[in-house]
Amino acid sequence: MMIVRTDALIIGAGPVGLFQVFELGLLDVKAHIVDALPQAGGQCAELYPDKPIYDIPALPVVSAQELVDRLLQQIQPFKPTFHLAQEVTHLTKRSDGSFFLKTTRGTEFEAKTVIIAGGIGAFQPRRLKLDGIDELEGKAVHYKVSDPALFSNKNIVILGGGDSALDWALELQPKARRVTLIHRSQRFRAAPATVSHFFRLRDAGAVDFLQGNVVDFELENGALTALNVLTTDAGTHRVQLDHLLVFFGMSPKLGPIAQWGLDSVKNQISVDTEKFETSVPGVFAVGDINVYPGKKKLILSGFHEAALAAFAVRQHLYPDEKIHLQYTTTSSKLHERLGVKEVV
Repeated sequence: MMIVRTDALIIGAGPVGLFQVFELGLLDVKAHIVDALPQAGGQCAELYPDKPIYDIPALPVVSAQELVDRLLQQIQPFKPTFHLAQEVTHLTKRSDGSFFLKTTRGTEFEAKTVIIAGGIGAFQPRRLKLDGIDELEGKAVHYKVSDPALFSNKNIVILGGGDSALDWALELQPKARRVTLIHRSQRFRAAPATVSHFFRLRDAGAVDFLQGNVVDFELENGALTALNVLTTDAGTHRVQLDHLLVFFGMSPKLGPIAQWGLDSVKNQISVDTEKFETSVPGVFAVGDINVYPGKKKLILSGFHEAALAAFAVRQHLYPDEKIHLQYTTTSSKLHERLGVKEVV
């Protein structure tokens, strides 16, 4: 297999990784981008494509998938090469300062710089710990919603107390025959307005809520038919269902990245706040995967990090070059790179 040579290799095709392509492109740095998922978009596209986002500048509301689609449109002028459905497992620094990387599909890269934009890393959903329940995954037990139509006119039980659990409870309520939310307490990690909306529906009899923990499940001819819930009053409640959605959050794991010799704190990569460079010169980290004093895990913060990292990448590639800040509103050079006509 021929080795792929590039000035910049971006690991992670979520919103921040995609915007990293754009910022590098403005500085005339071409990029390849790798992601373990089969499509661009990262967690946004994989976990909650229809979920509305309200804190993207100039977009009062945008769905996660629409944001990804807009970012893909924005980077079209720079023609990045995507390598999807493969995970980077190996990174070593060569004597000349470049990096050798290899993926699970055997793709090999020689990159002068590497930007890790892997979200929270090799994320895995926290699973329901009941003997035998794993055999039902993808049939009656789900850790994400890929096709909401699957739950039409069905009895749905949702486990969890975060945004995903509450959001999907509200989203599926008009479609499902019945939605029941089960959470261990009445303290939720979801947006207060969302919680209030859910309990207004509960009070109106449109949804059900149980405070407790699932302790067992029942099968009939191999199909999931009921859950047994130990409630906070020490009673046991039986809930009939067709599908179970589990939203206990994600378990962040750096995966192979943990073996690359980068300084990290609690599964997050340490960076500075000038270049967003890691402890290994030439390797940068942006988005939720990095950590620094005052870090806020917001998409818009990741966009800021990507912009500064792009300038640092350019400086790393051309250390003797003075980089002049240019504006897309006035720079003819940037207009040429973006493929837009000059405004007279």
